[in-house]
Amino acid sequence: MTAPVFVVEHFDAGDGGRYALDGPEGRHAVSVKRLRAGEDVVLTDGAGRWAECVVVDTEGKDRLIVHMDSVAEEPVESPRITVVQALPKGDRGELAVETMTETGVDAVVPWTASRCITQWKGERGLKALAKWRATAREAGKQSRRVRFPEVADAASTKQVAALLADADFAAVLHEEGSSDPLATAELPAAGHIVLVVGPEGGVSPEELAVFAESGAKPYRLGRSVLRTSTAGTAATALLLGRTGRWS
Repeated sequence: MTAPVFVVEHFDAGDGGRYALDGPEGRHAVSVKRLRAGEDVVLTDGAGRWAECVVVDTEGKDRLIVHMDSVAEEPVESPRITVVQALPKGDRGELAVETMTETGVDAVVPWTASRCITQWKGERGLKALAKWRATAREAGKQSRRVRFPEVADAASTKQVAALLADADFAAVLHEEGSSDPLATAELPAAGHIVLVVGPEGGVSPEELAVFAESGAKPYRLGRSVLRTSTAGTAATALLLGRTGRWS
């Protein structure tokens, strides 16, 4: 088993490299994980900085004392993969974020597509976005990542089009038989890849036209049609393998 990951805001170790992990993370380490002296842990800020540590002691129910040697920086992955995820029904959006994070996506952009049944408005929308971000954080920890995916504010079709226009490779996952297979698309060796995953009702012809003007072609994954909550994960896995990031 690899060492469990805990999120910290700073890496300021005291005398002898001792660091106190407290708060909710400390409580989880002491009272839930029940870590003890001699066990390994990893501390990270979720933005690429991390440190390997060894547990020295515990204090009470929510304070873990560790020894920190040094802080390292994980380089940014290339090519970077962003998935524009149309808002699914219910909690399937959180499922999509969780599995894409575990797979290795770098960023997720919630998209309010025209055929989305779910709509993020007002306080409800803010709560839904907070859940997506919390899911990315927890899934990042669970999958032992030290650079968690960014979850952007909800985007309109116009904002998504601007993102696609700046990408080095842009694709809209679409089930039409005439679409080219993503498995054989010519991919950049570096830069930014952006994938669009439509809602349950699919991407509308009008949206496809707008995205085409931004340089995003439709591509299909395979013969079967995946749900919106799983298509982004499958496509991310395919690209990670093809670009060598999983080599």
